Amino acid sequence: MSAVTLFALPALSADAQPAGPAAAHTDKHVLLISVDGMHQSDLDWYVANHPDSALAKLTHGGSEYTDAATSNPSDSDPGGTALMTGGNPKSTGIYYDVEYSHKTDEPGATCTPGRPTTGGDVIYDSPDDAMPSVNDFVNPANGTFPSFDENGSIFAHGVDTNPAAILNLKNDASSFNASTFPVDPATCKNIMPWDYLGDNSIFQVIHNAGLRTAWSDKHAVYMSFNGPGSNGQSIDDYFGPEIDSQAVMPNGVPYPQDDDWAHIDAATKQYDGYKVQAILNEIDGRDHSDKTQVGTPAIFGMNFQTVSVAQKIRSTPATLIGPDAHGNYTTSAPQPGGYQWVDGQLVPGPVLSSALDYVDAQLGSMVSKVRQDGLAGSTTIIVTAKHGQSPQDPNKLITVQDGPIISAINAAWAQQHPNNKSLIVAGTDDDLWQSYLSDNSQAACDFVKNYLWNHTAQGYDVNKKPVTVQHSGLTQIWAGSDAAKFFGVSADNGHYPDVFGEVQEGIVYAKPTKLAEHGGMNTGDRHVLMVVNGPSIPTQVESTSVETTQVAPTILSVLGLDPASLTAVRAEGTQILPGLAAPRTGR
Repeated sequence: MSAVTLFALPALSADAQPAGPAAAHTDKHVLLISVDGMHQSDLDWYVANHPDSALAKLTHGGSEYTDAATSNPSDSDPGGTALMTGGNPKSTGIYYDVEYSHKTDEPGATCTPGRPTTGGDVIYDSPDDAMPSVNDFVNPANGTFPSFDENGSIFAHGVDTNPAAILNLKNDASSFNASTFPVDPATCKNIMPWDYLGDNSIFQVIHNAGLRTAWSDKHAVYMSFNGPGSNGQSIDDYFGPEIDSQAVMPNGVPYPQDDDWAHIDAATKQYDGYKVQAILNEIDGRDHSDKTQVGTPAIFGMNFQTVSVAQKIRSTPATLIGPDAHGNYTTSAPQPGGYQWVDGQLVPGPVLSSALDYVDAQLGSMVSKVRQDGLAGSTTIIVTAKHGQSPQDPNKLITVQDGPIISAINAAWAQQHPNNKSLIVAGTDDDLWQSYLSDNSQAACDFVKNYLWNHTAQGYDVNKKPVTVQHSGLTQIWAGSDAAKFFGVSADNGHYPDVFGEVQEGIVYAKPTKLAEHGGMNTGDRHVLMVVNGPSIPTQVESTSVETTQVAPTILSVLGLDPASLTAVRAEGTQILPGLAAPRTGR
């Protein structure tokens, strides 16, 4: 048996992307790739150790930005929204993929237009799938998963026996269980993900210019990138197979680890491979399913999950092996995830190194397809990341469960306020702290802040040995009006976390099963790669600090459209990436 290669890597010639004088014209296509979790340090290490790789050629033949930072917070969302709008939470209103708002009503609650809002959860995540409850294929007693196709349009009752058929998936409003969405108190209607977004998106601008748009991501809810008022129609071809569904090998047999696509790195590569195939089909000028000739999109792309999974999981198989003579598959033996110290240097471990190899091979196949189809002279490729991951050094890891801390805060509050026994009503704490309060007065916010700062929490180090951390694992806390100032919004905005905290480097609020997490504010969370390569792009290494928000106006500029047509660009003054504002010659 041999390791399965989902997509062969065609030969990538040394002149795959020109590095000479920039062409004085705008491009027709932009291919945007987010390698979720990938740091600038990962790019540096990979290029140094693989000088003939696709990543090396894209980097050395284009513009590399060595000090690029994600949105803050750095979760998948708002990280993804930053790329698509040019905005931070200040203007987009997107603080996390699982958040809360004092300005909405709770899903399912009684709503009367004109009455004060109840406040409610704002959850745009996989539980919103139209089919969120498919029985575990291996052992139904273990529980359920969301369906791979989200809406039951491909697999009857969500039973997935031919995963490659996912390419036939059509994502639209039928992919959602909209009753789980927050409710607009003015209309008493559930708010679709694209309408919760506070800014328009590149897909709206490009679609309205009469150009084709496409995107592929890990959840259907990232159709939010269509933008407000779009009715979900700005992305002409959206492909979002559900990553939280049960992982199934190519022959339809569940992975023996009995988990989802995001917890077995061999499965994550298979999952990402379907999105890669969608991109290759789109480069060929067909829709993602390869069924209809529609023309190569002006803007298209995908996110890779393989690197992020490899960074987070302690031990996982990295390779799918097969098929054997009987059509069966198996996986390689589990290997360590994350980073390792080798000869005094922190480097990717075996699973992460394999993940980087995989991503590089797939980028190479995309570049080769662009060249084969005669599009190299009209296509710009941008490689960056929605988020990083922290900590990189496993010796800094301390996992702390946030549940006991929240319960203790609520109990302490209830002693003083017997009529309000739940002060903290929502929040997501990955490697940051976010609390939404039932009483969001300054006094209540300060109560939570003071408790967190004076609380000693119990956690576990990377070896799962108990340790004690000060200040609940936090290094700085913003509460009430200070939190509003941090995000640059008014105190009565209602969407931002009432209490927001930066963790001590290495703190992850989770059970001691993870090596890292994303969402926070440390360097590992936010310092990501940024490479732009195309016929009009100069060859340069730029050390000026940039943000991933600058990708959106840059894309519009490359396509000859007005960056100022993005509301976030106007509201936040987001600039085009340095050196790309107008065509210029390379060094």
